[in-house]
Amino acid sequence: MATKIEVKRKPAQKTQEKNEETKTVYIMGKAHKVPAEATIMGAIEYAGYQIKRGAGCREGFCGACATVYRLPGDYKIYTGLACATLVEEGMWLAQLPAIPPQKAVYDINKLEPNVETIQVLYPEVFRCVACNTCTKACPQDLEVMDYIQAAKRGDIEMLMDLSFDCVSCGLCAIRCPAEITQMNVGLLGRRLYGKYLSKETKQLKNRINEIKEHKFDKEFKRLMEMKKDQLKKEYYARDSE
Repeated sequence: MATKIEVKRKPAQKTQEKNEETKTVYIMGKAHKVPAEATIMGAIEYAGYQIKRGAGCREGFCGACATVYRLPGDYKIYTGLACATLVEEGMWLAQLPAIPPQKAVYDINKLEPNVETIQVLYPEVFRCVACNTCTKACPQDLEVMDYIQAAKRGDIEMLMDLSFDCVSCGLCAIRCPAEITQMNVGLLGRRLYGKYLSKETKQLKNRINEIKEHKFDKEFKRLMEMKKDQLKKEYYARDSE
């Protein structure tokens, strides 16, 4: 599910101090003064809108806060993730409710890690004109065009490696003149690599055996029986890198 801005607004937060620096941004076509150091997501919430259904840091999945925006006096359309992009004075922004990319349906057990698989499942890859628009649109600064070129060569390892940090926001796909769904091609590459080309690790093998031996069943049951508020509390209190 994609990020959605609820049209019904809650009362906007008040500036905490009279001298707090603010910037004016346009959200849903309406001007709002927001803290100068706010992210786009923070600005949206500060203005009184509620972000629902999707953003990873709002109990959804990461990559769902894709945003397009323009700046004063600049003809370009910029892209970014609302959680990681800071507001700028006079910014006009819009959240993308969903990216509707074509996604191939396949049985990973019946595929082979080669260029023929790419040709069958994502033939549009071979329309790539190497314009690099996808790379410029990527908020993760991934070399998107390079991994699409790797897909064209059947280099599954490079396709996996260069697309590894993709969060599937879809901003590459909406800017692509060849209408390639780069994030889905990268996902296929990672699955092919994991299934057929990656080296087996002792740690993974041990963990799989532990799951088969029902080592974690009691913990899974405890989590499944938790109420939502209790589960959220435990989630945010967990140890994380």
